[in-house]
Amino acid sequence: MRIKLRNIGLVLVGALAGVLVSLNFQAIADRAEREPLPVEELRAFTEVFGAIKQNYVEDVGDKRLITEAINGMLTGLDPHSAYLDADAFKELQVGTQGQFGGLGIEVGMEDGFVKVVSPIEDTPAFRAGIKPGDLIVKIDETPVKGMTLSDAVKRMRGKPGTQIKLTISRRGQTRPVLVTLTRAIIRVRSVKSKVIEPGYGWIRVSQFQESTPEYLVRHLSALYKQGKLKGLVLDLRNDPGGLLHGAVAISAAFLPADALVVSTDGRASDSKRKYFASADDYLRGGRDDVLKNLPPEIKSVPMVVLVNGGSASASEIVAGALQDHKRATVMGTQTFGKGSVQTIMPLGNNTAIKLTTARYFTPSGRSIQAKGITPDVIVKEPGEPTDRIREADLERHLEGADERKAQDSGAKAPAPAENGAANEAAPPPKPIELGSKDDFQLQQALSYLKGLPVLAAPKPKTVAQNKSAH
Repeated sequence: MRIKLRNIGLVLVGALAGVLVSLNFQAIADRAEREPLPVEELRAFTEVFGAIKQNYVEDVGDKRLITEAINGMLTGLDPHSAYLDADAFKELQVGTQGQFGGLGIEVGMEDGFVKVVSPIEDTPAFRAGIKPGDLIVKIDETPVKGMTLSDAVKRMRGKPGTQIKLTISRRGQTRPVLVTLTRAIIRVRSVKSKVIEPGYGWIRVSQFQESTPEYLVRHLSALYKQGKLKGLVLDLRNDPGGLLHGAVAISAAFLPADALVVSTDGRASDSKRKYFASADDYLRGGRDDVLKNLPPEIKSVPMVVLVNGGSASASEIVAGALQDHKRATVMGTQTFGKGSVQTIMPLGNNTAIKLTTARYFTPSGRSIQAKGITPDVIVKEPGEPTDRIREADLERHLEGADERKAQDSGAKAPAPAENGAANEAAPPPKPIELGSKDDFQLQQALSYLKGLPVLAAPKPKTVAQNKSAH
């Protein structure tokens, strides 16, 4: 038995070494002094592998065991690193193009369950009232615990028109929430716009995709065709992020040429970069610079950027850049706090790994990781819960600058800005259509642009007292 295990161990050490060579990561190849392989740990790994092969209740294939080991290595690092099998890699590539089949939710993993990062507007999930922070514990009658994220996504995808039932655990509710959805082709319109009233425009970016900069230019040009703007609201609420170069392009649309947008810092040399408002930093694949078609007035029009706890990653880059350069006033509530960069590293057989390789920093050097962007003007979203899940609440989240400083000094890290007192007894508010007349935060942004007073929260409604006649 020991001889057999030793032989398995030698094969596995060779296989792992082969994997490292085939990955050909430049950061490893460039090291002057290579660290020795952890022989004891590899021996323990091979012994576990051999024990499973010999003694597990059912026969398990080598491919599955190695795939699960790779997946475990990555998911054990932080909530955003992951192994992408062929299907998951394809879904990622399709998703950035803006059209795919499914329910319309951005998801991640937490405590073995699928966590909703944000529902995508105008999709089955959004219309059903699924909220950021919801934990999906069952898909139809199958428990999610123990599934990989890829497996869960596969189950939620399906033929348009077919139904699926999700069992959801939601903060503040003692009983599971059951939701039945009808699958649909999801066509994400990443940019919307309209004239709120004469002279004031609203433009919403719901996700950063390949086509987002092009659509932004189209919408801004259409707004200016309706008349000169005296003020503009850039709405990034519930925008879960997307492509880094898309965030750089959107920032560059409003900033002076060559202004610093964001910097990244990691261990590998190619993760230490600065991105500027320059076509060299936001164009990919030799495309034409669509920003050259922007109305020139867009560089100086007074702006408000709306954010909330669902604004994450790329949307935080844009908000932080415009805030640091004092190009716009950021309004709303504390953002999600995802200030890390994930690099997609393709492997063989059309698979890939999504690996956290750097933290990003605003132009003034602020780290957003686990903290987020603090608005210049706090305006509470009606019904927004104070216990909304953010990056700092996720297990194994990458530490932010404030957390590391606090640990070094023994102090407690500062908490994100509070949005007001919680009221668990209050019924959940009816979802408000962003951009409508009932959109309280948008109306406050409009008041700010006009120089009028801004309310931090809606005024409480008064209840008329019934008087009995005598």
